[in-house]
Amino acid sequence: MTAERRPSRARTAPDARGTTHIVTGGTGGLGYWAAEQLAAAGASVVVAARSEARGEAALASLKRHVPGADVSFVHLDLADQSSVARAADELSALPHIDSLLANAGVLSTKGRRETTDGFETMMGTNLLGHAALIGRMLPALSAQPSARVVSLGSISHEFFRLDLDDLQSTKGRFREFRSYGRSKLAVMTFAFELDRRLRAAGSPVSSLVAHPGFAVDELAPARDILPRPKTGTALSRAAFRTIGQGKDAGARPLVAAVTDSQAAGGQYWGPDGWRQLKGSPAIVAAKNYARDPAVGRALWAEVESLTGVRFGLDPA
Repeated sequence: MTAERRPSRARTAPDARGTTHIVTGGTGGLGYWAAEQLAAAGASVVVAARSEARGEAALASLKRHVPGADVSFVHLDLADQSSVARAADELSALPHIDSLLANAGVLSTKGRRETTDGFETMMGTNLLGHAALIGRMLPALSAQPSARVVSLGSISHEFFRLDLDDLQSTKGRFREFRSYGRSKLAVMTFAFELDRRLRAAGSPVSSLVAHPGFAVDELAPARDILPRPKTGTALSRAAFRTIGQGKDAGARPLVAAVTDSQAAGGQYWGPDGWRQLKGSPAIVAAKNYARDPAVGRALWAEVESLTGVRFGLDPA
């Protein structure tokens, strides 16, 4: 049973010594903060990201702020299915995996663009890249006693509906935020469908979703690798603080979904404050259409067809 409507306060990163967690997009933003919080809890953290230079910088920052941190880097370009396949092989060879935090994502602001494989960039990266990675890593994850896959959702999913006939945003005028919102809704719908299928198969793997609320760089502590917006004024920071939180705080629901003893498959984690914009990590409510099994089944078929990756999981 999921408990998406029962708020549950959670500690941030309980003792994670002896565990291994993969964080995609761990070189910046929420992913960096999740990696730092996991490392601070004693976990072994694998940062999987596109830029090796930024990967090296992220590892250096993690070691600087978490003395003795056990961190490593694996190259992963989610916009390139061949890179996803190589990374999946490398990550699957790890001796132990407790979680895959599918955090990385893109928001294109320069019109419609395509990935190496011809997918619209946001859907191709945020959904299809991660879905292929998860599918390819499922045998390795299934070999663990209780591995978790945590996908990054967004409060933006509330404002959109999926158009399964236009996942690639080729119809009509391209609108960046709409396409981004649809990609995040697709990520959530797929993650909930994944959990239903994992349960039906009796798999030890669980699939959860977490979101950061309204999280901004301006309110987060300084790190050399992270951007410090130059336009932030005392007034704008005060305004952000009223409705939002720093990306360090935004990462806490992600980390809670990965590590908290209350976390279970099918749950949606986010801030417990007003409209889930900020607050302590809690089990929160997703919109019903993100959990619609009929939409989940249809989307699943599209994802397997587009990526060519077969999960071997029957519908629940």
